[in-house]
Amino acid sequence: MSTTNPPQLFLLADHIKLSLLERQRAISLNLSPNSQDGQISRSLDQLRSGIDSLESQVQDVPDDSITSQLPRLRSQLSDLTSQFAGPSSTPTSPTLTSPNNPSLTSDFAAAQKKPRPTSKSVRFSDNPSSTAAPAVDDDPNRAELFPYRDDPADAGYSDQSSMSNQQIHEYHSQVIREQDDQLDRLGESIGRQRELSMQMGDELEGQAMLLDEVEEGVDRHQAQFHRARGRLERIGRKAKENWSLTVIVVLIIILVLLIVITK
Repeated sequence: MSTTNPPQLFLLADHIKLSLLERQRAISLNLSPNSQDGQISRSLDQLRSGIDSLESQVQDVPDDSITSQLPRLRSQLSDLTSQFAGPSSTPTSPTLTSPNNPSLTSDFAAAQKKPRPTSKSVRFSDNPSSTAAPAVDDDPNRAELFPYRDDPADAGYSDQSSMSNQQIHEYHSQVIREQDDQLDRLGESIGRQRELSMQMGDELEGQAMLLDEVEEGVDRHQAQFHRARGRLERIGRKAKENWSLTVIVVLIIILVLLIVITK
């Protein structure tokens, strides 16, 4: 026996939104977003099944409070499915950035923060003698810092040949700090995802306990109904069996009354 309600589905939709926002952050950091695709797909299927269950429920027992929420749930399911199935360059929809629960506003704001761009500082090459800058050749210590370059002709990288050893060290330290900050923010986002998942688990456990109690009550009343129905059927059978005897007794009483009256 399974029951679904709109608040539970809106909470699930918020969970999917946060997962999609974290997926976009991973793409922006050039990380693989496929690790959460399976979970997002299962959550979308669960949301779709919940909406179908609500539609079947209102068909059997009309409920205006549920019927009024169905269009909004269908719209969010359509937007989230399009956002998940679309390419990484698809613009973020307003549905994805707007939580259903106001208490999650801070989590959504943190998930939408854009990571600071980090420029690549070290380039490698299989032939350092032909690609190293003249200033690097003049300083053996600098040559140890930049022995290789992957694409020296790439204009998108900054020229570090004019930097001193201390400047290079400070520059690399800054890049490492920025990467650490990005990893810290990613860790915080994962922690919020875990906390939200735990809250959803607690809510689902509470719902399951309530459903178990309702199911026990329904089973108990159904057993009482079956017993009462059995008693009625037995009374009906006995009445049919004694019908002829009842008619004879009534006719004898009428005959006795007629004899008494005629005398």
